[in-house]
Amino acid sequence: MNKFLRILSLASLALGLIASAHAATETYAIDPVHSSVGFSIRHVFSKVPGSFTKFSGNITLDRADLEQSSVETTIEIGSLDTRSAKRDSDVQGAEYFNTAKHPAITFKSTAWKKTGADTYDVTGNLTIKGVTKSVVLQVKQLGFGPGLMGAYVSGWDVTTTLNRHDFGVDGPGWLGKAIGDEVAVTISIEADLKK
Repeated sequence: MNKFLRILSLASLALGLIASAHAATETYAIDPVHSSVGFSIRHVFSKVPGSFTKFSGNITLDRADLEQSSVETTIEIGSLDTRSAKRDSDVQGAEYFNTAKHPAITFKSTAWKKTGADTYDVTGNLTIKGVTKSVVLQVKQLGFGPGLMGAYVSGWDVTTTLNRHDFGVDGPGWLGKAIGDEVAVTISIEADLKK
C-alpha cells in the first residue's frame, strides 16, 4: 500500500510539474521597428491616413491560456505623422490633442475574451488627453516563433474604432465639424520575448 501511495504521489508531482510548465508566463516587448500604429479619419468626403512612429509596450501571457494575458502600451503623440507638417502641428495643438499638456496615449488591458480560434476581444482603459474610457480592441494572434538574430517573437493584428469626441479631441468650430467623428485604428505588432 505504501508503494502504491508513493507511486500516486510521484504521479501527482509529475502532473503538477507538467501543469506548471504549461502555465509559464512570458513577457514580450513591442518592437517599434517591425510594428506600426495607424489610423484613418474622414476629412469632408475622403479618408486621411496617419500614424504614430514612437510607441512602446509589453504583452504578458500564458500561451496555454491567452485569456489570462495583459498588455500595456504608450504612444507618443509628438510622433504623429499625417504627411503634412502643418496639419501635424495643428492636431497636436490645444484644440485637438494638446500634446504639451498630454504628451502620451496609454492603454492598459483589463480582460481578454476569446472570440475565435486565434481572435480575442481585449478590453482595457484607454487614456487620451487626460480622459480615460473603457474600450474594446479586436485582436488577432498571428503566431509565435523564431525571428531574426536569435529573437523569439509573437505577432498581433489589432483594430478598433474610436469616437474622438469621447476624449475631447474636438477641434475648432467649423474645421472640427469638417472632420469625421469616428477614427479607425489599425495596429500591427511584432513583439520580442524578454529574456
